[in-house]
Amino acid sequence: MTRTRKILAWSIVSLVVLLAALVLIIVFFDWNRIKPALNAKVSEELHRPFAINGNLAVVWRRELDEGGWRAWVPWPHVVAEDLSLGNPDWSKAPQMASLKRVELRISPLALLAQRVVIPRIDLTEPNAELQRLADGRANWTFKFDQKDPNAQPSPWVVDIGAIGFDKGHVTLDDQSLKTQLDLLIDPLGKPIPFNEIVGDKAAKTAQEKGAAPQDYAFALKVKGQYHGQKLAGQGKVGGLLALQDAARPFPLQAQATIADTSIELAGTSLGNLYPLTGVTLPDTPPYATDGHLIAKLHEPTGAVFRYEDFNGKIGASDIHGSLAYVASQPRPKLSGSLLSNQLLFADLAPLIGADSNAKQKARGGESKQPADKVLPVEAFKTERWRDMDADVEFTGKRIVHSEKLPFNDLYTHLVLTDGVLSLEPLRFGVAGGKLDAQIRLNGQTEPLEGKAKLTARGFKLKQLFPTFEPMKTSFGELNGDADITGRGNSVAKLLGSANGTLKMLINDGAISRELMELAGLNVGNYVVGRIFGDKEVKINCAAADFDIKTGLATTRLFVFDTENAIIYIDGTANMATEQLDLTITPESKGWRLISLRSPLYVRGKFIKPDAGVKAVPLMLRGAGMVALGVIAAPAAGLLALVAPSGGEPNQCAPLLEQMKSGKAPVTVKPTR
Repeated sequence: MTRTRKILAWSIVSLVVLLAALVLIIVFFDWNRIKPALNAKVSEELHRPFAINGNLAVVWRRELDEGGWRAWVPWPHVVAEDLSLGNPDWSKAPQMASLKRVELRISPLALLAQRVVIPRIDLTEPNAELQRLADGRANWTFKFDQKDPNAQPSPWVVDIGAIGFDKGHVTLDDQSLKTQLDLLIDPLGKPIPFNEIVGDKAAKTAQEKGAAPQDYAFALKVKGQYHGQKLAGQGKVGGLLALQDAARPFPLQAQATIADTSIELAGTSLGNLYPLTGVTLPDTPPYATDGHLIAKLHEPTGAVFRYEDFNGKIGASDIHGSLAYVASQPRPKLSGSLLSNQLLFADLAPLIGADSNAKQKARGGESKQPADKVLPVEAFKTERWRDMDADVEFTGKRIVHSEKLPFNDLYTHLVLTDGVLSLEPLRFGVAGGKLDAQIRLNGQTEPLEGKAKLTARGFKLKQLFPTFEPMKTSFGELNGDADITGRGNSVAKLLGSANGTLKMLINDGAISRELMELAGLNVGNYVVGRIFGDKEVKINCAAADFDIKTGLATTRLFVFDTENAIIYIDGTANMATEQLDLTITPESKGWRLISLRSPLYVRGKFIKPDAGVKAVPLMLRGAGMVALGVIAAPAAGLLALVAPSGGEPNQCAPLLEQMKSGKAPVTVKPTR
């Protein structure tokens, strides 16, 4: 062997020996020797005491799941026992958190690419005592030394795959929220399958999206006080928090009781979630939902929670969409878009407190609706409106309704800013036409100040009354306008103090006692029967103009032009007291057709008014219209609602033109 070869051989042997010695040192090294330096370094960085009080060890094992030659590379498995983390100086309690044991493993090959890859961390018996003072100081907020602003960012990346934990205990004392909670986390033993909790349909939906749902592995129990009110709750969560895989569903089920309010993730009303979440949501029928919740807790604008691509049910209506909640200042904000393919109209009633007493009780509320009142008296929760801003669009593609409510679809853009709620627009498809509304409710004032502007165009009469045979061949339409303001914390109070105008025009229809029965108007049934008997009568035009002052709606013009008579209606509807006081005076176009010799009256409560014949006889024909000049202006205003339908002439035009000129029409012949 030459000298060169001997030197090369000895060099290789020496290198192998050195590597073997290094491996032996690493394998048999007592890692507890570095604990003092490690504890001191971590304590210095966190500015509070940190200690590994128990054993610190590193075990080298192969990762067979790696496959190929990588499976031969051993990974370090780090085990640390009895860890503790102290509190900041201002806290009276010495310790914030403790762990009986921590286990993790690190990919050595990833270190070559400046990546710290930790596929899994297991925590044994985690315990934490969280505190926040009234001035905002919290022990979960850490103070780090200021870095050089010109320094380059570190090229190292930390990648944590999953976190597992077993039995744990967490307490929270939050003086700013007046909240003290005690949370216990217990392993369930055998994990509960995801589909047994959420149902086969929800589990199948998650699988169709390409993510295998996790099983429930831990039970949660909480007790204490939340916002100064007694709280108790329980629930179930999955065993792993898959931080890398955002598409993997994390199962969660929870129920809680705050004071006398019961709350569930599938519960009786979305409005009942407010005491727990602080998120302002409307009262609704019972709900259930499943979706994808993403939290980003350290965004510059505040923590961000996204509930994406969710599906659910509210009452009998389906609901889909995505929402984002940003915990920003001065108020958090909820934004997003919602879609319902099939919306049950009855499920909208709780939004204005108009659902039945039984349904109000079912969603956890006490009904305040008096038996003799029609207008909803349930108060809006305006104090919640100032806690959050919102910008949400809602689309209802198809509305399921009764024959009395022929709504087809719905779209609205809801904006809530510092207690001011606007629905601009609020748009319904109704009987082949459109109802456009601009609604603004100012919750900053006490009582609430409301403004509503409504425009109804092109309501087809044959669609409004689809089961009324004489209307099926009608080309008639209903058009109307309303512009109303009011003050009050309920629908009843708003209308009871309302000021504004209401105008309506009906062209080319029919009327009978049968129609009144379809519309549920028993008094109208009586009135029509007294004037026309049981037969059907063609309506050329019906025109109404109401002036509204402090809740009292007074007729400026209310007239029906039929083939047999012109019927004038005069009087008031008091929305504050829910009282009617109307006089109906028919002017016959032929004395043989109407034998009535006295006007009729309708008076009494909205819910059950009385009707009858006035003792005062009818005046001579036309004599009752000597003051008809005062309705010239309302008639002129109603002409703006005249619009042809399907090429057919509008029969209201000649009637209104006569009234505009100050004449009392007795016979109006439509021009065709």
